[in-house]
Amino acid sequence: MDLLDAHLVPAVDGVAFGLLLFVVAAGLSLAFGTAGVLNLSHGTLYAIGAYTGAELSDGTWGGLALGLAAGTAAAGVAGAGLSAATAPLARRGHLTQALLTFGLALIGGDLLIQFFGADELPVRVPEALDSSVMLLGHRYPAYRLCFIVMAVLLAAFGTWVLTRTRMGAAVRAAADDPQMLAATGHSPRAVHTGVLAAAGALAGAAGVLGAPIIGPGPGTSETVLMLSLVVVVLGGLRSLWATFFAAVAVGEVQTLGVAVAPDLAPYLLFAAMAAVLVLRSRFAEPATATAHGPGGPAPDPVARLRSHLAGRLRRRPRRTAAASRADRGVTAPRASGSPLPTWTGRLPGGAAWRQAAPLLVLLVVLIALPALLDAYSISLAGSALALGLLAVSVTVLTGYAGLPTLGQTAPFAVGAYATANLADAGWTVGPVQIVLSALAAAVFSAVVGPAVIRARGTTVLMITLAIGELTGAVVNQLKSVTGGADGLVGFPATRAFWGGEEMLEESELYTYALVVAVVAVAVTLLVLRSPAGKLLTGTRGAEARMRASGHPVGRYLLVAHVCAGALAGVGGSLMVTVQQYLSPADVGFEIAAFALLAVVIGGTTSVIGALLGAGLIVATRDWIAGSWPGHGPLLLGVLFVATVYVLPRGLAGLRGSGSGGGSGPSCEVPRTGNQPPPAPTSAPAGKVSA
Repeated sequence: MDLLDAHLVPAVDGVAFGLLLFVVAAGLSLAFGTAGVLNLSHGTLYAIGAYTGAELSDGTWGGLALGLAAGTAAAGVAGAGLSAATAPLARRGHLTQALLTFGLALIGGDLLIQFFGADELPVRVPEALDSSVMLLGHRYPAYRLCFIVMAVLLAAFGTWVLTRTRMGAAVRAAADDPQMLAATGHSPRAVHTGVLAAAGALAGAAGVLGAPIIGPGPGTSETVLMLSLVVVVLGGLRSLWATFFAAVAVGEVQTLGVAVAPDLAPYLLFAAMAAVLVLRSRFAEPATATAHGPGGPAPDPVARLRSHLAGRLRRRPRRTAAASRADRGVTAPRASGSPLPTWTGRLPGGAAWRQAAPLLVLLVVLIALPALLDAYSISLAGSALALGLLAVSVTVLTGYAGLPTLGQTAPFAVGAYATANLADAGWTVGPVQIVLSALAAAVFSAVVGPAVIRARGTTVLMITLAIGELTGAVVNQLKSVTGGADGLVGFPATRAFWGGEEMLEESELYTYALVVAVVAVAVTLLVLRSPAGKLLTGTRGAEARMRASGHPVGRYLLVAHVCAGALAGVGGSLMVTVQQYLSPADVGFEIAAFALLAVVIGGTTSVIGALLGAGLIVATRDWIAGSWPGHGPLLLGVLFVATVYVLPRGLAGLRGSGSGGGSGPSCEVPRTGNQPPPAPTSAPAGKVSA
């Protein structure tokens, strides 16, 4: 009884916090499950309501009502604007929407800070609510009890609207069968806009009412967004009541869990999120991925395909039009319908030079940079090379393996902290640091890989996001290894070779980073252009056929995940060597989004494009923003938005398919809700972009 009495107030706080998350997550679930928009700016909609409510609060009931009306309306209008912004991307998938909305979140966050200031705003509530009441012998804030009642009423009202009204029927129809909705005279586009406006209004209302609980300030929107994503994953997309109970559970972990088990609480949420996603991906795995399993009868289409392949293999192969590609170094496999060509290692001289020319030009420019730039710009170029290797690893997973990732900063962090700790222990030789850091990152990727490779589409994004956030929690908690929130600094500098001097000058560090990056990129290109790389491309483009042909697709994907993790570890090692310090911000979610943006800028299968994209991001974030202090997030947000609209296939797509520089397979993920199927944008399965 004493234990219950001691934790009563945190438990009630958990209910209040959970219900606040429920109101936000209900809007996020509505936007994703019904409108099909993966909205990473939903936390910014919450912040719009919170800042507006705090600005209009004056301690009176009228001020609270005015703030609630204005904050809800402002966020609702922003949600409707989001509908207009995402409408042109309806056929391009959730990954593009995620990048767009993340860019809008950066822009919105910067504008809010410029308008309301960077300090947390005080919130004044009516005097009747700014007091305490007795709750089982404890004094408890009256406002939080009032908020609990309002949130429960909102949950009941929302469930009634969705299940008992014509408006709710239209919303459900928009998610399940938009064609039928259009046949009844309703406009799916209007419903889509209304749903996103309602989702924004819910977030805005939660911001106004939650401002006294989570005050508006820098970082609030990111925290609310991440916790709301956890709630949506745990509760699912079909039931508001499931979301309700998931939100309460998350709120209890965030408050009561911290009081009862402070060492475990930071890991519980994202571990639960990852576990739920992995279980769902296993039980909801498509028949094409499981039909070949031991003891299970194959569906008719696959059985017919196998029979067809067997019949073709019994015949003597005839030269077909596809076989004429042998003259260009590619030969079609003997089995008809096989998903990918086989690389023979031969390219015509002209084609080889056309593909190698961009790499050679880039290499010449990178070699000449120390003679053209000042010391600070040279250090930025070194950081761009490190981020570029991270982006190339994302290219391998997203563009070639078909596993869009928001968590590649996890192996990046493993490599970075491995190098910092090796240097602190006296292991300062660069090649040793690179090899051991890559090995550590590869082992990490091998451990988490099975949870990633069985999922597809948006589920991969969420699983990798959870892995990245779990890694971030470990970074903040394992202070003896990572330094916690303070990071690591003061460790010895790296030496390029055994017996060499420590590299302290920016030009020396840049040269070292350039050599390592060139070797890593060269090895990556050789692998991607080898038969193994072609098998990986075929896995992404025609997984069902690959499985039907007897290929171990899971093994291919796991190897790709491990190799990409090792490459990210090399990038993390380079970052530490160039910067000579390491903080949690260097390996956080924002860096993962930047790496994914670099891939989209360059083209999803272009290695050189990923490097150029990383350079553009670093230049925008650190160099251009230096001439406009305080507006770095705004500039990056504009870069996100411009990239999504202006470069739908990346820089590599500008070269055109005729020049051999197409962006290759699209990195889009499957759709939900009322989105139409994607337009075909993929290059031929065998094409590899430099």
